[in-house]
Amino acid sequence: MNQNWNAEKYSSDFSFVHEYGNDVISLIDLKNARSVLDLGCGNGALSKVLAEKGLIVTGMDASEDMLAVARKNCPGIRFHRADATDFTLEESVDAVFSNAVFHWIDKSRQEDMMRCVYQALNDGGQFVFEMGGIGNNRLIHTALAQEFTKLGYTYTMPFYFPSIGEYAAMLEKTGFTVRCAVLFDRPTRLNGADGLTDWIKMFVKNPFVNVTEDDRQVILKKAVSALAPALFKDGVWYSDYVRLRMKAVKENTGNSILV
Repeated sequence: MNQNWNAEKYSSDFSFVHEYGNDVISLIDLKNARSVLDLGCGNGALSKVLAEKGLIVTGMDASEDMLAVARKNCPGIRFHRADATDFTLEESVDAVFSNAVFHWIDKSRQEDMMRCVYQALNDGGQFVFEMGGIGNNRLIHTALAQEFTKLGYTYTMPFYFPSIGEYAAMLEKTGFTVRCAVLFDRPTRLNGADGLTDWIKMFVKNPFVNVTEDDRQVILKKAVSALAPALFKDGVWYSDYVRLRMKAVKENTGNSILV
């Protein structure tokens, strides 16, 4: 998950990411949760919402830039820097929450993350999250891949977007019981006249690492132009999001098949 973040721009121009996370929080059974880990907390916007619901919150993220914003905006919450695929907690928690994070993790490291979450939870603990699901931003990535090919580059998909069945199987292998899973389309409004271009620049950086600046500009211009008929409506840009929202439970340690 190698991504350098412009934390301030992310917070100001892409606030829809955490705004949609409010719905995910509603899956947490607050009657049976006192403490929560916000895994991949980013700027802390949802950590603050969790705290306002009476939970003792620990925020965790791999980006120090994001954590600096989180600490500034949420001085009463503890934040730690750690990798979601390799972390431990001093004290286990009743819930682990995550929004728009896990699709950034390579498929090969997903089960590492799940094992860390499982070990961080108390028995009966809740694992509630949303991520990109199969088909997420398919139009955008297809258009970019086509333009890469035209200029002799290979477009490497920077995300992992699983199906319900694939991800549920991983969770169950780790020892979780899946209680809720839904895959749904969520076309998402982007800000400004250059909304799609700005979105690509913010979230799709890694494929462009070995692309010259001139070619990068050509790819962006042509891909965005090709996407306009499908994603530019009534003067507004949209991204073709598909989300996977799930809740799993650590029933008891006896159910785990961890080795």
